[in-house]
Amino acid sequence: MIPNILLLILGLLLVVGGANFLTDGAASIAKRFRLSDLVIGLTVLAFGTSAPELTVSLMAALKGSADIAIGNVIGSNIFNILAIVGVTALIIPLAISNSTIRIEIPLTILSSAVLFFMANDRLFDMAGENVITRTEGFVLLAFFLIFLFYTFNMSKGEESPGQVRLFGLPLSIIMVIGGLAALVFGGDLFVDNAAMLAARMGISESVVAITIVAGGTSLPELVTSVVAAIKKRPGMAIGNIVGSNLFNILLILGVSASISPIRIQGIAVVDYGIFILATILLYIFGLFFGDKTIKRFEGSILLSLFVCYTVYLVMTA
Repeated sequence: MIPNILLLILGLLLVVGGANFLTDGAASIAKRFRLSDLVIGLTVLAFGTSAPELTVSLMAALKGSADIAIGNVIGSNIFNILAIVGVTALIIPLAISNSTIRIEIPLTILSSAVLFFMANDRLFDMAGENVITRTEGFVLLAFFLIFLFYTFNMSKGEESPGQVRLFGLPLSIIMVIGGLAALVFGGDLFVDNAAMLAARMGISESVVAITIVAGGTSLPELVTSVVAAIKKRPGMAIGNIVGSNLFNILLILGVSASISPIRIQGIAVVDYGIFILATILLYIFGLFFGDKTIKRFEGSILLSLFVCYTVYLVMTA
Protein backbone atom coordinates (compact mmCIF):
# COMPACT_ATOMS: atom_id res chain seq x y z
CA MET A 1 0.00 0.00 0.00
CA ILE A 2 2.86 2.41 0.83
CA PRO A 3 4.36 2.12 -2.70
CA ASN A 4 0.92 2.98 -4.13
CA ILE A 5 0.67 6.05 -1.89
CA LEU A 6 4.17 7.20 -2.88
CA LEU A 7 3.45 6.68 -6.58
CA LEU A 8 0.11 8.48 -6.13
CA ILE A 9 1.97 11.49 -4.69
CA LEU A 10 4.58 11.31 -7.46
CA GLY A 11 1.83 11.25 -10.09
CA LEU A 12 0.15 14.27 -8.49
CA LEU A 13 3.44 16.21 -8.40
CA LEU A 14 4.02 15.42 -12.09
CA VAL A 15 0.49 16.54 -12.99
CA VAL A 16 0.71 19.83 -11.05
CA GLY A 17 4.28 20.53 -12.19
CA GLY A 18 3.45 19.60 -15.77
CA ALA A 19 0.45 21.94 -15.75
CA ASN A 20 2.65 24.82 -14.58
CA PHE A 21 5.34 24.17 -17.20
CA LEU A 22 2.76 23.71 -19.97
CA THR A 23 0.86 26.92 -19.17
CA ASP A 24 4.02 29.01 -18.67
CA GLY A 25 5.46 27.81 -21.97
CA ALA A 26 2.17 28.18 -23.85
CA ALA A 27 1.57 31.65 -22.39
CA SER A 28 5.07 32.72 -23.45
CA ILE A 29 4.46 31.46 -27.01
CA ALA A 30 1.04 33.18 -27.10
CA LYS A 31 2.66 36.42 -25.93
CA ARG A 32 5.13 36.20 -28.82
CA PHE A 33 2.12 36.13 -31.17
CA ARG A 34 1.03 39.43 -29.55
CA LEU A 35 -2.00 38.09 -27.69
CA SER A 36 -2.98 40.32 -24.76
CA ASP A 37 -2.34 39.31 -21.17
CA LEU A 38 -6.11 39.29 -20.59
CA VAL A 39 -6.82 36.83 -23.42
CA ILE A 40 -3.95 34.61 -22.27
CA GLY A 41 -5.26 34.73 -18.70
CA LEU A 42 -8.77 33.73 -19.73
CA THR A 43 -7.60 30.86 -21.94
CA VAL A 44 -4.13 29.42 -21.35
CA LEU A 45 -3.84 30.23 -17.64
CA ALA A 46 -7.46 29.31 -16.90
CA PHE A 47 -6.87 25.94 -18.56
CA GLY A 48 -3.73 25.51 -16.46
CA THR A 49 -5.62 25.76 -13.16
CA SER A 50 -8.01 23.01 -14.31
CA ALA A 51 -5.36 20.86 -16.02
CA PRO A 52 -4.84 18.48 -13.04
CA GLU A 53 -8.56 17.69 -12.80
CA LEU A 54 -8.89 17.45 -16.59
CA THR A 55 -5.92 15.10 -16.94
CA VAL A 56 -6.99 12.80 -14.10
CA SER A 57 -10.66 12.62 -15.18
CA LEU A 58 -9.77 12.10 -18.84
CA MET A 59 -7.24 9.34 -18.08
CA ALA A 60 -9.75 7.69 -15.73
CA ALA A 61 -12.50 7.76 -18.37
CA LEU A 62 -10.18 6.27 -20.99
CA LYS A 63 -9.14 3.50 -18.57
CA GLY A 64 -12.74 2.64 -17.71
CA SER A 65 -12.53 4.04 -14.16
CA ALA A 66 -15.64 6.16 -14.60
CA ASP A 67 -16.22 6.63 -10.86
CA ILE A 68 -12.78 8.23 -10.56
CA ALA A 69 -13.56 10.51 -13.52
CA ILE A 70 -16.84 11.88 -12.15
CA GLY A 71 -15.90 11.45 -8.48
CA ASN A 72 -12.89 13.69 -9.05
CA VAL A 73 -15.12 16.46 -10.42
CA ILE A 74 -17.80 16.15 -7.72
CA GLY A 75 -15.21 15.83 -4.95
CA SER A 76 -13.18 18.78 -6.29
CA ASN A 77 -16.24 21.02 -6.40
CA ILE A 78 -17.23 20.01 -2.86
CA PHE A 79 -13.65 20.52 -1.64
CA ASN A 80 -13.41 23.90 -3.40
CA ILE A 81 -16.46 25.38 -1.70
CA LEU A 82 -16.66 23.66 1.69
CA ALA A 83 -12.94 23.29 2.46
CA ILE A 84 -11.17 26.03 0.49
CA VAL A 85 -13.78 28.78 0.92
CA GLY A 86 -14.26 27.66 4.53
CA VAL A 87 -10.55 27.80 5.38
CA THR A 88 -9.96 31.03 3.44
CA ALA A 89 -12.94 32.78 5.09
CA LEU A 90 -11.51 31.89 8.50
CA ILE A 91 -8.34 33.79 7.52
CA ILE A 92 -10.13 36.86 6.10
CA PRO A 93 -13.77 37.59 5.09
CA LEU A 94 -14.32 36.98 1.36
CA ALA A 95 -16.11 39.59 -0.74
CA ILE A 96 -18.30 38.34 -3.60
CA SER A 97 -18.74 40.46 -6.72
CA ASN A 98 -22.18 41.29 -8.12
CA SER A 99 -21.55 39.30 -11.31
CA THR A 100 -20.53 36.24 -9.29
CA ILE A 101 -23.75 36.36 -7.26
CA ARG A 102 -26.06 37.24 -10.16
CA ILE A 103 -24.54 35.09 -12.92
CA GLU A 104 -21.74 32.66 -12.06
CA ILE A 105 -23.09 31.04 -8.87
CA PRO A 106 -26.63 30.53 -10.31
CA LEU A 107 -25.00 29.12 -13.47
CA THR A 108 -22.98 26.72 -11.30
CA ILE A 109 -26.16 25.61 -9.51
CA LEU A 110 -27.88 25.09 -12.88
CA SER A 111 -24.89 23.16 -14.26
CA SER A 112 -24.82 20.98 -11.13
CA ALA A 113 -28.54 20.20 -11.51
CA VAL A 114 -28.06 19.34 -15.21
CA LEU A 115 -25.19 17.01 -14.29
CA PHE A 116 -27.39 15.36 -11.64
CA PHE A 117 -30.08 14.60 -14.26
CA MET A 118 -27.52 13.41 -16.83
CA ALA A 119 -25.77 11.08 -14.39
CA ASN A 120 -28.87 9.42 -12.90
CA ASP A 121 -30.56 7.57 -15.76
CA ARG A 122 -31.77 4.83 -13.42
CA LEU A 123 -33.56 7.36 -11.24
CA PHE A 124 -35.22 9.43 -13.97
CA ASP A 125 -35.46 7.15 -17.04
CA MET A 126 -35.54 3.72 -15.35
CA ALA A 127 -32.54 2.80 -17.51
CA GLY A 128 -30.28 -0.17 -16.85
CA GLU A 129 -27.21 1.93 -16.03
CA ASN A 130 -26.15 5.50 -15.31
CA VAL A 131 -24.20 6.88 -18.28
CA ILE A 132 -23.09 10.34 -19.35
CA THR A 133 -23.20 9.83 -23.11
CA ARG A 134 -21.11 11.47 -25.82
CA THR A 135 -24.12 13.59 -26.81
CA GLU A 136 -24.46 14.85 -23.25
CA GLY A 137 -20.72 15.53 -23.23
CA PHE A 138 -21.12 17.73 -26.33
CA VAL A 139 -24.01 19.54 -24.61
CA LEU A 140 -21.77 20.32 -21.63
CA LEU A 141 -19.04 21.56 -23.99
CA ALA A 142 -21.56 23.80 -25.77
CA PHE A 143 -22.51 25.36 -22.43
CA PHE A 144 -18.80 25.80 -21.69
CA LEU A 145 -18.28 27.73 -24.93
CA ILE A 146 -21.23 29.98 -24.02
CA PHE A 147 -19.70 30.57 -20.59
CA LEU A 148 -16.31 31.33 -22.17
CA PHE A 149 -17.94 33.85 -24.53
CA TYR A 150 -19.69 35.47 -21.55
CA THR A 151 -16.39 35.62 -19.64
CA PHE A 152 -14.64 37.37 -22.53
CA ASN A 153 -17.42 39.96 -22.75
CA MET A 154 -17.46 40.54 -19.00
CA SER A 155 -13.68 41.00 -18.98
CA LYS A 156 -13.60 43.80 -21.56
CA GLY A 157 -12.15 46.91 -19.99
CA GLU A 158 -10.88 45.07 -16.91
CA GLU A 159 -7.27 44.94 -15.88
CA SER A 160 -5.26 41.98 -17.09
CA PRO A 161 -4.81 39.18 -14.55
CA GLY A 162 -1.06 39.71 -14.42
CA GLN A 163 2.04 39.94 -16.57
CA VAL A 164 3.02 36.91 -18.60
CA ARG A 165 6.65 35.89 -18.22
CA LEU A 166 8.45 35.72 -21.55
CA PHE A 167 10.89 32.87 -22.27
CA GLY A 168 13.02 32.14 -25.33
CA LEU A 169 11.11 30.32 -28.07
CA PRO A 170 13.15 27.07 -27.87
CA LEU A 171 12.74 26.96 -24.08
CA SER A 172 9.01 27.70 -24.39
CA ILE A 173 8.57 24.78 -26.81
CA ILE A 174 10.55 22.48 -24.50
CA MET A 175 8.36 23.59 -21.56
CA VAL A 176 5.17 22.84 -23.51
CA ILE A 177 6.36 19.40 -24.64
CA GLY A 178 7.83 18.52 -21.24
CA GLY A 179 4.75 19.79 -19.40
CA LEU A 180 2.43 17.80 -21.66
CA ALA A 181 4.54 14.65 -21.16
CA ALA A 182 4.49 15.14 -17.37
CA LEU A 183 0.71 15.63 -17.46
CA VAL A 184 0.09 12.44 -19.42
CA PHE A 185 2.58 10.27 -17.51
CA GLY A 186 1.63 11.74 -14.13
CA GLY A 187 -2.09 11.39 -14.81
CA ASP A 188 -1.64 7.77 -15.86
CA LEU A 189 0.42 7.05 -12.73
CA PHE A 190 -2.07 8.86 -10.49
CA VAL A 191 -5.17 7.08 -11.81
CA ASP A 192 -3.56 3.61 -11.79
CA ASN A 193 -2.42 3.93 -8.18
CA ALA A 194 -5.68 5.51 -7.02
CA ALA A 195 -7.53 2.46 -8.39
CA MET A 196 -5.01 0.05 -6.82
CA LEU A 197 -5.18 1.91 -3.51
CA ALA A 198 -8.97 1.58 -3.49
CA ALA A 199 -8.69 -2.16 -4.17
CA ARG A 200 -6.07 -2.67 -1.44
CA MET A 201 -8.12 -0.68 1.10
CA GLY A 202 -11.27 -2.57 0.18
CA ILE A 203 -13.26 0.57 -0.63
CA SER A 204 -14.86 1.81 -3.83
CA GLU A 205 -13.05 3.90 -6.41
CA SER A 206 -15.72 6.58 -5.97
CA VAL A 207 -14.80 7.15 -2.30
CA VAL A 208 -11.09 7.41 -3.15
CA ALA A 209 -11.94 9.79 -6.02
CA ILE A 210 -14.17 12.07 -3.93
CA THR A 211 -11.64 12.29 -1.09
CA ILE A 212 -7.97 11.59 -1.96
CA VAL A 213 -8.06 12.26 -5.71
CA ALA A 214 -10.26 15.35 -5.50
CA GLY A 215 -8.30 16.80 -2.58
CA GLY A 216 -5.02 16.23 -4.40
CA THR A 217 -6.09 17.81 -7.69
CA SER A 218 -7.63 20.78 -5.83
CA LEU A 219 -4.41 21.65 -3.97
CA PRO A 220 -3.45 24.39 -6.52
CA GLU A 221 -6.79 26.15 -5.88
CA LEU A 222 -6.28 25.83 -2.10
CA VAL A 223 -2.81 27.38 -2.25
CA THR A 224 -3.95 30.15 -4.62
CA SER A 225 -6.94 31.10 -2.45
CA VAL A 226 -5.05 31.06 0.84
CA VAL A 227 -2.20 33.14 -0.63
CA ALA A 228 -4.75 35.62 -2.07
CA ALA A 229 -6.34 35.94 1.37
CA ILE A 230 -2.99 36.44 3.11
CA LYS A 231 -2.05 39.12 0.55
CA LYS A 232 -5.35 40.92 1.30
CA ARG A 233 -6.87 40.11 -2.09
CA PRO A 234 -9.82 37.99 -0.89
CA GLY A 235 -12.03 38.98 -3.82
CA MET A 236 -9.94 36.73 -6.08
CA ALA A 237 -10.70 33.62 -4.03
CA ILE A 238 -14.47 33.31 -4.66
CA GLY A 239 -14.15 34.14 -8.35
CA ASN A 240 -11.41 31.54 -8.81
CA ILE A 241 -13.38 28.86 -6.96
CA VAL A 242 -16.67 29.42 -8.80
CA GLY A 243 -14.87 29.61 -12.15
CA SER A 244 -12.97 26.41 -11.36
CA ASN A 245 -16.21 24.59 -10.45
CA LEU A 246 -17.82 25.61 -13.75
CA PHE A 247 -14.72 24.47 -15.64
CA ASN A 248 -14.87 21.14 -13.81
CA ILE A 249 -18.48 20.42 -14.77
CA LEU A 250 -18.69 21.86 -18.26
CA LEU A 251 -15.18 21.42 -19.66
CA ILE A 252 -13.73 18.41 -17.84
CA LEU A 253 -16.80 16.16 -17.85
CA GLY A 254 -17.72 17.50 -21.30
CA VAL A 255 -14.35 16.52 -22.78
CA SER A 256 -14.19 13.21 -20.89
CA ALA A 257 -17.71 12.11 -21.92
CA SER A 258 -17.22 13.27 -25.52
CA ILE A 259 -14.17 11.02 -25.88
CA SER A 260 -15.49 8.06 -23.91
CA PRO A 261 -19.01 7.71 -22.36
CA ILE A 262 -18.80 7.75 -18.55
CA ARG A 263 -20.54 4.75 -16.95
CA ILE A 264 -21.20 5.56 -13.30
CA GLN A 265 -21.63 3.00 -10.52
CA GLY A 266 -20.46 4.18 -7.10
CA ILE A 267 -21.54 7.84 -6.91
CA ALA A 268 -24.53 8.09 -4.55
CA VAL A 269 -27.40 10.59 -4.51
CA VAL A 270 -26.03 12.01 -1.24
CA ASP A 271 -22.79 12.92 -3.05
CA TYR A 272 -24.72 14.91 -5.66
CA GLY A 273 -26.81 16.39 -2.84
CA ILE A 274 -23.78 17.74 -0.97
CA PHE A 275 -22.34 18.84 -4.31
CA ILE A 276 -25.41 21.02 -5.07
CA LEU A 277 -26.03 22.05 -1.43
CA ALA A 278 -22.51 23.50 -1.14
CA THR A 279 -23.12 25.84 -4.09
CA ILE A 280 -26.58 26.83 -2.83
CA LEU A 281 -25.12 27.65 0.61
CA LEU A 282 -22.47 29.84 -1.04
CA TYR A 283 -25.26 31.67 -2.89
CA ILE A 284 -27.39 32.11 0.25
CA PHE A 285 -24.46 33.31 2.36
CA GLY A 286 -23.41 35.78 -0.33
CA LEU A 287 -26.90 37.10 -1.08
CA PHE A 288 -28.55 37.24 2.34
CA PHE A 289 -25.73 37.37 4.89
CA GLY A 290 -22.96 39.84 5.63
CA ASP A 291 -23.40 42.30 2.72
CA LYS A 292 -22.10 40.01 -0.06
CA THR A 293 -19.27 38.74 2.11
CA ILE A 294 -18.46 35.25 3.39
CA LYS A 295 -17.45 35.92 6.98
CA ARG A 296 -15.72 33.68 9.51
CA PHE A 297 -19.01 32.34 10.89
CA GLU A 298 -20.22 31.24 7.45
CA GLY A 299 -16.74 29.88 6.71
CA SER A 300 -16.88 27.76 9.86
CA ILE A 301 -20.27 26.36 8.78
CA LEU A 302 -18.89 25.37 5.37
CA LEU A 303 -15.79 23.78 6.90
CA SER A 304 -17.88 21.91 9.50
CA LEU A 305 -20.11 20.52 6.76
CA PHE A 306 -17.01 19.32 4.88
CA VAL A 307 -15.71 17.55 8.00
CA CYS A 308 -19.11 15.89 8.59
CA TYR A 309 -19.32 14.76 4.96
CA THR A 310 -15.79 13.35 5.05
CA VAL A 311 -16.56 11.44 8.27
CA TYR A 312 -19.73 10.09 6.61
CA LEU A 313 -17.71 8.85 3.61
CA VAL A 314 -15.16 7.14 5.86
CA MET A 315 -17.83 5.53 8.04
CA THR A 316 -19.80 4.21 5.06
CA ALA A 317 -16.81 3.19 2.91
